[in-house]
Amino acid sequence: MPDVVTTLGGSLIQHGPQNDRIYVMKLDPRDLPAILAQLDDLAGERGYSKIFAKVPASAGEAFEAAGYEVEARAAGLFNGREDGLFVSRFVDLVRRDETDPDRHEAVLAAARAKRGAGAGVLPAGVTLRLCGPDDIADMAALYADVFDSYPFPIDDPAYLAETMASHVAYFGVWRGRRLAALGSAEMNTEAGNVEMTDFATQPGDRGGGLAAQILSFMEDKMRARGLATAYTIARAVSFGMNVTFARMNYEYGGRLVNNTHIAGRYESMNVWSKRL
Repeated sequence: MPDVVTTLGGSLIQHGPQNDRIYVMKLDPRDLPAILAQLDDLAGERGYSKIFAKVPASAGEAFEAAGYEVEARAAGLFNGREDGLFVSRFVDLVRRDETDPDRHEAVLAAARAKRGAGAGVLPAGVTLRLCGPDDIADMAALYADVFDSYPFPIDDPAYLAETMASHVAYFGVWRGRRLAALGSAEMNTEAGNVEMTDFATQPGDRGGGLAAQILSFMEDKMRARGLATAYTIARAVSFGMNVTFARMNYEYGGRLVNNTHIAGRYESMNVWSKRL
């Protein structure tokens, strides 16, 4: 059963047993400081091992005073003017122990070596475009094929339809009538930022730079909509995705330890950001 997205006061949160955490996706500053105790209570009631929040830097002091640590920072995340902090409180300290740190550092070094290389040229014989409702069945099938698990139910056509109609723009690469790769832009117009996420490529199409092409295309579309900053939360073990964001001049902001249940296990995630 996927984790649920709900509200706590005026703040948007996700929580549940799949990720074994609470994620404060959008903090309403008016909820401070009361929300800090409410998060603790919810974590205690459900037995969650981590509380994770994406907040403006101005809220960081209150969270740090409540036992949170800053795991990552994104410059100008809020309307291009205020930095964003990714803060965490490890309810169970065992979850704070990073697995495979040497591999994570190797991935990061490989990504940094490619910084600024750009997206290259779109391969011949493919089409890159915005997805529409008629594409949802193919999108859900691709996500189901690529991920054993994911923090949001992106393999559910109903979820894709709902988010597409509200705040997420999906973009795909087709080879003829076959969907080869996907990515999405989750827009927060109030905060002036966009999360570049949900990248998936068919195994036979990997290594051709399709994710970088999608990312470059999405940047142009989001810039035209007036969004100031783009960011991503990428799997720390993924050479492909970390290199993709480094190639497009994103700044590495830090690592979220054992943060997300994806591809069948808990994984650490790297935060990258870029002013558009």
